[in-house]
Amino acid sequence: MFFVPIMHSRSMNFRDGAHKLPRCIVTIGNLGLQLLWYFLQIIVSAWYYISVVGNLFESYFISWGVLKKYKSLHLKNVRYLAIVIESEEAYQISKVVKLLQWLDSIGVKNVCLYDMNGVLKKSKETIFQKLKNAKSIEDISEVVTHHAPGHMTLEFLSYVDGKEAVAKAANLIFVENMKRHNLGGELDVPILLESHLNEALQIVGSKGPEPDLLLVYGPVRSHLGFPAWRLPYTEIIHMGSLNFMRYGSLRKAIYNYTKVHQNYGS
Repeated sequence: MFFVPIMHSRSMNFRDGAHKLPRCIVTIGNLGLQLLWYFLQIIVSAWYYISVVGNLFESYFISWGVLKKYKSLHLKNVRYLAIVIESEEAYQISKVVKLLQWLDSIGVKNVCLYDMNGVLKKSKETIFQKLKNAKSIEDISEVVTHHAPGHMTLEFLSYVDGKEAVAKAANLIFVENMKRHNLGGELDVPILLESHLNEALQIVGSKGPEPDLLLVYGPVRSHLGFPAWRLPYTEIIHMGSLNFMRYGSLRKAIYNYTKVHQNYGS
């Protein structure tokens, strides 16, 4: 008499258990994925800190002269070096001067200093006062990309310089095209080639030497608006914050660049 209800109750319990089982599997699976994610985060963080500590010790060893391969630098491939500094860090003029002194001791003689807001350009008199062996590129008559002078040659740039250079070059191209058009020629303004822009920049005096190597000091891995037309074959290396600059890291970056085989396209 009571057999059927009991069987019905057992059937319901079985179905409830069957429904609970997939939920348990999903919960266990999600927990496993979370644990795997945390484990991978620990591994990546550990690898990062080990890498940072390793680079720190390597930098000190290079500075102390323990790693002999970094003692000899072939600077013929570093005829012109550019340094991009984040504008907030560029206010630390003492660190900038120290960085330039390191480059001078290494043997790099032609340097371009750039920050977006022109902080370094406004402070160039202070920099020249502290660097007795430095001169401005405007005061040098020889071609700095072919001859390494006995003194250090400095060029100062900001974002405004590049912006004004493009505006002047574009205006020059427009005027030349209008002249040809007025003389009966065709107006070829829509056809603007890179060679036209380079020629115009050269005429307005804004082409400038092309850096072989560009070192970026700051939190962002970017050249921060450095004139792009001067970077066709430039190697860009991010050096981290200026607050944590190290002589060994600077020497290593230049050494690695000089050891790279370079292939230039036609």
